Amino acid sequence: MGVYAEHVLPWLVHAACSSRPATGQRRKLLPSARGTVLEVGIGSGLNLPHYDPKRVVAVVGLDPSRRLLTMAAPRLAASPFGGGLVRAEAEAIPLARRSVDTVVSTFTLCTIPDVQAALREMGRVLRPGGRLLFCEHGRAPEEEVRRWQDRLDGIWGRVAGGCHLNRDIPELLRRGGFEIESMETAYFAGWRPAGFGYRGAARLG
Repeated sequence: MGVYAEHVLPWLVHAACSSRPATGQRRKLLPSARGTVLEVGIGSGLNLPHYDPKRVVAVVGLDPSRRLLTMAAPRLAASPFGGGLVRAEAEAIPLARRSVDTVVSTFTLCTIPDVQAALREMGRVLRPGGRLLFCEHGRAPEEEVRRWQDRLDGIWGRVAGGCHLNRDIPELLRRGGFEIESMETAYFAGWRPAGFGYRGAARLG
């Protein structure tokens, strides 16, 4: 792994995901998580303060970045619930089948190389009746914005650690075996090609 990916990119990810719009989305989404939570792409642990400790008993945070997991560790240690951190790819989640009640993905599906494999893994570890809570950015509804997303996607990905601007999040979820239970869409504040958001909940179909 190069110097940029190991030492610079984690701090850029942390800064971007600490923005006021992103924090606002977390506050709206995460209180409905319950039971044992698998957070796919836990990053630096920015979601942890927003879980309801009366509903959540443990959070297992998964991320491929050693540096981001190091940043998340003190936040998890200070949280009122148990859990642990796992360095792994979302396409091969090292947890048993039907072992979690909630899967959380916030600003993560844009970056996973094989999204369908990752969604199958998320479905595998969910218990019956469990939910996937998601907050993601992706393909915009306006044609002009979509054209810019398509033009800039490759360049953006090289700078932003593989992040894609133009992924159709609802379609990816459906193809991954999930039925969307509820969803809200809107532009976050900021740069429009990276600013169209989806927030909601899904269950296995």
